[in-house]
Amino acid sequence: MLSDSFGYAKDAVWGKWVQWILLVISTIIFPLIMGYAVRIYSGAKPAPELEGWLGLFIDGLKLLVIGFIYAIPVFIVMAIFSVPAIAITGSNGDSMLALGSMGIGLLVMIIVAIIISLVSAIGVIRFAQTGSMGQAFAFGAILEHIGKIGWGSYIIALIVLWIVGVVFSIIVSALGAIPIVGWLIAIFLYPAWTIFTARYMTLIYESAPAPA
Repeated sequence: MLSDSFGYAKDAVWGKWVQWILLVISTIIFPLIMGYAVRIYSGAKPAPELEGWLGLFIDGLKLLVIGFIYAIPVFIVMAIFSVPAIAITGSNGDSMLALGSMGIGLLVMIIVAIIISLVSAIGVIRFAQTGSMGQAFAFGAILEHIGKIGWGSYIIALIVLWIVGVVFSIIVSALGAIPIVGWLIAIFLYPAWTIFTARYMTLIYESAPAPA
């Protein structure tokens, strides 16, 4: 999956300098790059051409809305634990109790965020491949699909992607430190990374047949 995703991203930008520059611009106008990711999630191969800007923007907004809805439980958990901590601090209460409440809240929030990310990663691809935003929240089908992939295989694949992401971040940080041109090189790498990750997640999704 790594080699396929790398080749996919390379074919999308290397030698296609106009498209690469437009992808950089799309990264700045982020709903566009998100919309391009939706096209990759849909299973397009080779990498799609950058065209139909209005459609890209709309798909990017849809993906943004889906992400926001998935994030709501994280916001709720944060509020549940933050409000009491603020109240304790504001009433000159025990600062350690307030810190404890915040610490527990942070731990619960991280756990909830991890669980949601496991589900939403498949949900957004399901949305892209069906064209229905509702399918992004078809939790029964999503969990069934992950079960077909195999929870162990799925989590390991995501860990591998996370490790690659850490390496990528280190490389980008190092390149960004180069005087004058460093930031330009770094910003050109971000669209390639987006394409790489979108293709990688699509391959995970397609490694097992999607439930109806």
